[in-house]
Amino acid sequence: MDSKKIWHFFSFYFSTIQIIFRYLFLIIQNLSRFPKHPFIRNAISDLFHAPVIVTFMDTMLLLYFHLCNLSPCTVDIDDQTTIHFFTPNHRKFNKPNLVIIHGYGGTSRWQFVHQVRPLSNRFNLYVPDLIFFGKSYSAGADRTEVFQAKYLVEGLKRLGVGRFSVYGISYGGIVAYHMAEMNPLEIDKVVIVSSAIGYTEEQKERQLTRIGRRISGFLVPESPQDLRFLVSLSMYRNDFLKWVPDFFFRQFINAMYKTHRKERLEMIEHLLTKDADPNVPILTQETLIIWGDQDKVFPLEFAHQLHRHLGSKSKLVILKNTGHAVNMESPCELNILIKTFVFGHSYHMLEV
Repeated sequence: MDSKKIWHFFSFYFSTIQIIFRYLFLIIQNLSRFPKHPFIRNAISDLFHAPVIVTFMDTMLLLYFHLCNLSPCTVDIDDQTTIHFFTPNHRKFNKPNLVIIHGYGGTSRWQFVHQVRPLSNRFNLYVPDLIFFGKSYSAGADRTEVFQAKYLVEGLKRLGVGRFSVYGISYGGIVAYHMAEMNPLEIDKVVIVSSAIGYTEEQKERQLTRIGRRISGFLVPESPQDLRFLVSLSMYRNDFLKWVPDFFFRQFINAMYKTHRKERLEMIEHLLTKDADPNVPILTQETLIIWGDQDKVFPLEFAHQLHRHLGSKSKLVILKNTGHAVNMESPCELNILIKTFVFGHSYHMLEV
């Protein structure tokens, strides 16, 4: 069997696994109600409390990234800070470099599962875990997004990455903005998705009131209820939540939010207590702003405000029937927009 056939086989295999994952929660929910025998009930209870499902899914995601021509590596920036990346197995000089930066809702593997394959086909793709997420860590005391931006750029330099474009979503978009502002010569184009940048103090207070809950309580969740709230807030199409049992959310929290919990809470505290600045530096790079029209985390006013602030070098695309988690709800449209923008092709619609 030649390499092309092998790739098609594994591509089909992992696409099938993705479909299975979508229905796994419903199946297990129904199985847990069916059996009457105590032994079966105890076996299912053990399954629910052991992190086997999330661990299995995480392993499958790692294998999927490998099949997308990406390999994990860690870069020691200094004696205090290490950043984990997924990098191309074979960098091709006829492809542009693209760095994609995740938000607060988990690691890069979970947030970019719908994007690594189509983007790695067209770019030399670099996928870091932000510091205090996944295997990235720092013993230092800095919790700012500027710190994240500086160290990500330094890590990319250590990997030999030259000029690159950057795409960030939510908190990752804030980090990407700082990267572009501090490195105008190294960064070509910028894609900002669902990221509150350049807001006023009044806007911040008004949005916190709208959400009506303590931000750190669900951004770094402790209970299934916290995580349910985070997902329902982030996704417009969230009917599937009623089929996801609490045990899965509990496993996900144990796998994703137990390590570096203190540091992540301190990062949120910094974001909430720092002074709002509507006059952030204007980027020199061409910038694409992408937003869901049903975003409940950062409503559309934030998108229009950033677009006005950046001026003629920016474009705004609004995706219909999409919430804050554009990467999960409209990944195909998002991937097409990123590729079209970075490669310089034109598109005519500001709403998709």
